[in-house]
Amino acid sequence: MASKAHFTVTIPSIPGHAGGTITCTEPAPQVYLLTLDAPPDNRLTPPFCAALLECLDRVEFGGLSSGSGVLVTTSAMPKFYSNGLDLQLAMSTPGFTENSLYPLFRRFLTFPMPTVALVNGHCFAGGLMLAMHHDYRVFGGGDRGYLAVNELEFGAPLLPPMAGIFREKLSAPVYRTLALEARRFGGKEALAAGIVDALGGWEDGVMKLVDERKLTTKGKMGVYGMLKEEMYRGQIALLDARGEAVVKAPVLMEAEKRRKKEGVLRVKAKM
Repeated sequence: MASKAHFTVTIPSIPGHAGGTITCTEPAPQVYLLTLDAPPDNRLTPPFCAALLECLDRVEFGGLSSGSGVLVTTSAMPKFYSNGLDLQLAMSTPGFTENSLYPLFRRFLTFPMPTVALVNGHCFAGGLMLAMHHDYRVFGGGDRGYLAVNELEFGAPLLPPMAGIFREKLSAPVYRTLALEARRFGGKEALAAGIVDALGGWEDGVMKLVDERKLTTKGKMGVYGMLKEEMYRGQIALLDARGEAVVKAPVLMEAEKRRKKEGVLRVKAKM
């Protein structure tokens, strides 16, 4: 059956990022596919987050679905599902996490129909966080691509709303391996660890999962999103936090510098 084309949302360019598009198609009845195409690696910039939020609104409120259906995201680029944040841009953009990133995570976490991330390439850091806020993950990269939380390698702390999703959905040993070893998980390892739910491409991965679990019918009673709101209330509270409750990376880094300085002074005082 031919895929139906529904709409395309433009991702505006900004300095350092060329922008791109997100296209919505319907490859199977009530299966809505958002294809992310922001070369070279689908970085989660403010325009990218805004465009993806607009796509979610169009699927839910634009007349495509009466509540039933499944939302799938994947990448137009076989090498990357998403390489996560541009760290310098994220840290230099006022309100980026509160106004762009966390609202996107929250929208996926509470979306009123099942969501599936078809991870068809590397999925690192913020990219893996985005995938984890989906209900299901299918690794379609075969022997290509890894999933990793690699903040350890570039010296960035995990903020509570970023870390919370791993505590919600993974075992403590797997979270430890992701965060404190920065291990790169291939598809089979990720499946064994519970990071992904299935391996395969569109037919043998996504559609098999959708059909076996009858996912297109789950949202028809109108409570699917409400059930997720209750299930993930702890993570939602972290994503919704504002003002003094929001812990920012520079604040954490300064606190760590103070801790080390005080430690050195304490030791010197006793020598």
